[in-house]
Amino acid sequence: MTSAGEPAVDPAARPVRGGRGLPLTWLGVTPFFVYVGLFLVLPSLIIGSGSFTGKDGGLSLENLSDIQKPYIARALINSITVSIASALAGAIAGALLAYAVATGNPHGVLRRTVTSASGVLAQFGGVTLAFAFIATMGTIGFVTLFLKDHGIDIFANGVWLYELSGLTLVYTYFQIPLMVLVFLPALDGIRPQWREATESLGGNTWHYWRCVAGPLLAPAFLGCTLLLFANAFSAYATVAALITQGSIVLPLVISNLFTSETGRAQPGLAKALALAMIVIVAIVMLLYTLLQRRTSRWLR
Repeated sequence: MTSAGEPAVDPAARPVRGGRGLPLTWLGVTPFFVYVGLFLVLPSLIIGSGSFTGKDGGLSLENLSDIQKPYIARALINSITVSIASALAGAIAGALLAYAVATGNPHGVLRRTVTSASGVLAQFGGVTLAFAFIATMGTIGFVTLFLKDHGIDIFANGVWLYELSGLTLVYTYFQIPLMVLVFLPALDGIRPQWREATESLGGNTWHYWRCVAGPLLAPAFLGCTLLLFANAFSAYATVAALITQGSIVLPLVISNLFTSETGRAQPGLAKALALAMIVIVAIVMLLYTLLQRRTSRWLR
């Protein structure tokens, strides 16, 4: 017994830690690190090394210099344009839908339905999404034929579905539900007491959104928009199934450089373009992380 009446601790009864080995809790995340290493780190290393490998197998910067070719620069600009347009459209529409859900009953049917549907539709892409739009809004799609029977020809000035404008519309389809999923937690962090405090100080709805909710939600909104940009910028399966001719966006350029049927395959240049995409997406995701960290500081 100690002088304070507490039982003394026997040093021999204390658990002995063996050296500096990792605790057993790390074993649970080992599959995750193995997965990341095999499907993220290793492919990135292969792409990085291939970007600096010339045709003769030696170290070269030829692949990086070829990125400046006109058709590659045009595809890069198109990819950025489509990604920005779909990200902004999806962010605005998704934020409004998320706000409508957040202001309703937190345990109501509307919230459960919208969140469940958003979880499914955010992952609906690739060949199935391209086929869905072709079947509904293609040249012989049932929506196109229905509107044409009522005197409305949506393709009077050309079949825009297989161009950048159509690709933007298709991307927006899965951007909206993704925005609902990532922006809804930020809206849930806004406390009703803050609006009551604003009204008690003589403020109205405009003052509340301008001075309280707006500044708090702005970093989250910008961060989610950056996430949508990265999501559209890296998409491949949907555009590959929708647009089979030409290389109007960067993922199609990379695919054609790998699988050229005319003997002009340039895997080194394709890897250099993939490395450029990895760098752009990494920068965007870094900004997203910083904005999310700032948002979580207030909306806890």
